[in-house]
Amino acid sequence: MNERHAVYMLASNTNGTLYIGVTGNLPLRLEQHAAGVVPGFTQRYGVTRLVWFERHRDIHEAIAREKQLKGWNRAWKIRLIEAGNPDWLELDPSA
Repeated sequence: MNERHAVYMLASNTNGTLYIGVTGNLPLRLEQHAAGVVPGFTQRYGVTRLVWFERHRDIHEAIAREKQLKGWNRAWKIRLIEAGNPDWLELDPSA
């Protein structure tokens, strides 16, 4: 199954500022965030550490999931991150 679209969460540090996004090329998007070439929230707050992501086959499904997560409260987002990444390590997007 080709799951090229990704919904992802970035953090500034452990339990820090969170950002949720969606992309068709996660490694490239992470490079852009890290280089600070994406103006706005992530650049302003230094949110660059990939702490959670999931892949989707369909872009519409990925966008729907992104919107769902953005509607969640912070505690739910933290529980989702910690369920798969309890130490808030920077994840490898190619995994």
